[in-house]
Amino acid sequence: MNRHQIWVLIAVVLLSGCGSDERIIDKIGFVQSTSQDLLPDGQLKIAISVPIANPDIKVGREFLQTVAISNKVGQMKLARQTNLKLVSGQLRLILFGRSQAEHGIWDSIGTYYRDPTVSETVKIVIVDGDAGSLLSKNYDSFPRTGKYIDKVITKESGEHIIPKTTLYSFLRDYYNDGQDPIAPIIRSETDSIAVQGIGLFRDDKYVGEINSEEGIIFNCLYRSFKRGEFTVNLTEESDKVVSVFFDSLQSKRKVKLVRTDSGKPEIRLHLKIKASVVDYPGELTLSNLRDLQEFERKVSAEMTRRGNQIIKKLQTLKADSLGIGNYVRNSMSYKEWKEMNWREDYANLNITCNFTFKVKDYGFQHRHH
Repeated sequence: MNRHQIWVLIAVVLLSGCGSDERIIDKIGFVQSTSQDLLPDGQLKIAISVPIANPDIKVGREFLQTVAISNKVGQMKLARQTNLKLVSGQLRLILFGRSQAEHGIWDSIGTYYRDPTVSETVKIVIVDGDAGSLLSKNYDSFPRTGKYIDKVITKESGEHIIPKTTLYSFLRDYYNDGQDPIAPIIRSETDSIAVQGIGLFRDDKYVGEINSEEGIIFNCLYRSFKRGEFTVNLTEESDKVVSVFFDSLQSKRKVKLVRTDSGKPEIRLHLKIKASVVDYPGELTLSNLRDLQEFERKVSAEMTRRGNQIIKKLQTLKADSLGIGNYVRNSMSYKEWKEMNWREDYANLNITCNFTFKVKDYGFQHRHH
């Protein structure tokens, strides 16, 4: 056999192998989104969305749904509904309906965590309502609902309106006895999906939420970050209320633990905020130093008020979403920490915040008369 014949033989073998790989890929269903709802009888309604490459199908995905006693059983039942071999290696999104979230999501999350093919970066999202119904809905401008949700979560978490909760971060906070998990909440509207806020958990159970308008304030309390926009309502000297819009926000958080004479810990959160003033239709002249300082004082006071409201809500729900327990635990011995009834002590702890706001820059200010 000469050299030319050998190269022809090699080419034939490689091409036949490629054809085989294409046929194998055509038979695999890459699950990218899944949802779970708790039914009144205690069973689970489980659904998946699988993208398919078929130019004759407008939607471009296969939606499957079943009812089962557990997540694992549901996955096996779904596999029997399709001619595709379902795999979870490209799973990006796990949606939990509110009914399931209130009952607790640990059992289901554990199933995904133990699956070596599922990435730790899979996003965890709570749906206000029925998660399966939202995932099944087709939005005209977005042919793949799962991908649409993924993009919305990525955008809003990038602006620090909601957290980017992953399988890893949820489990990290679940196992941390000094902090509770959080997750974004979305809802379905007529022709779109809307971000509703931040879901608060006590262990693995959903117990309440912070609405999206307060999301940026919550995130300032939650961690330091750069980038974001927010609105603050200020009362002017004339008692007129004006809305001020800011962007390019920078937030720096510092948590300080002090002990009273009785030895009881108190927590003080100090937040330093810088932002650009995009629109201020008020009475103060920001180019005047005295007016600028008064403006900064008013914004600081309003953010402090809203921040303390959030802290009180978290304490009422006994949800340590800000990780206050981490600081208390680190200030004492392991034995002392274990002897505490942290849930009850946390609810009665003196926790306060103080915002200090500074203007980075501002644009042209039109005077309103």
